[in-house]
Amino acid sequence: MLGTDIAIDLGTSTTKIYLDGKGIILKEPSAVAFNVETEEVVAIGKEAYAMVGRTSDRVDVVQPLCNGVISNFDMAQYLIGHYIKKISGSKVFMPRVVVSVPSLITEVEKRAVVDVISAAGVRKICLIEEPVAAAMGAGVDISTPHGTLIVDIGGGTTDMAVLSLSGIAISRSIKTAGNTFDEAIIKYIRRKYNLIIGKRMAEEVKIAIGCVYPRKEMVKHRVKGRNAMTGLPQWADISCDEMLEALIEPAMAIIRTVQEMLEKTPPELMGDVYTDGIILSGGSSQLYGFDRLISKKAKMPVHIAEEPDICVALGAGKAIPYIEDIENKAYGVLNPLSAAY
Repeated sequence: MLGTDIAIDLGTSTTKIYLDGKGIILKEPSAVAFNVETEEVVAIGKEAYAMVGRTSDRVDVVQPLCNGVISNFDMAQYLIGHYIKKISGSKVFMPRVVVSVPSLITEVEKRAVVDVISAAGVRKICLIEEPVAAAMGAGVDISTPHGTLIVDIGGGTTDMAVLSLSGIAISRSIKTAGNTFDEAIIKYIRRKYNLIIGKRMAEEVKIAIGCVYPRKEMVKHRVKGRNAMTGLPQWADISCDEMLEALIEPAMAIIRTVQEMLEKTPPELMGDVYTDGIILSGGSSQLYGFDRLISKKAKMPVHIAEEPDICVALGAGKAIPYIEDIENKAYGVLNPLSAAY
């Protein structure tokens, strides 16, 4: 086990760990539940996520990552340490790690990621930008002088970039992603039905009937919550057309950013992108009709990657062999990893 390298996709909503030679061996929600009085951790991952919105006043559930960057240092450290112990069993485990970070991340945020992971006892940490990892995970050969546009719509951030020669030619990162869609649903149902629902209920509706393009047949889903006026329990049947109304605004914010990035893309790369189309990855790209909406607005083909929700983790895993080359500045070695610590 000693010296087995791992790749970590530190997501706002899910943490995924890829073990070299084994593939993805861990996929758990990025959530930690702790006792407020003693500050002891009560649950991590799936167990903690099951407590969201259902805790007593003695227990608090936090997501240590917010918008793709670390917002609660101690809890993030505990989370990573716990997962690395979990995959290594009781053996001494000092892996080298490739970790994915949003493309427009500040030095301070980068440092926080490095510190959190090094506290878990690793030999070396290499960073890879999310769009680069997503493209590699989607099976794109990014080392050629050919433009590829990837849009990675995660839980906390949407990262998009035009890639060529193992690097980013132009990129954008916005804080509109899966969580924004959940918030839009909560606001819409509150405004229209006077009904207060929780984040988990919003996510359930989004997965069941969420769409950003009109569906062929009408589907409905029941949401349960509390009436804002009386405080009594209440439910409502929400249709997919109402979901479209609620979700179209954040979806258009993502598309406007894509359009704005395309305007700044060098013309040669733009020609390649226009021929190949746009690749979508990330869990939120599975929202019904997203590919069609982007295709219609950007006037070019759009493909959703196979297994879009694990593209970044797979790509970070595929970048593990490049750890050796990051020191070796040999002629002709193009490295998708952006930094080593």
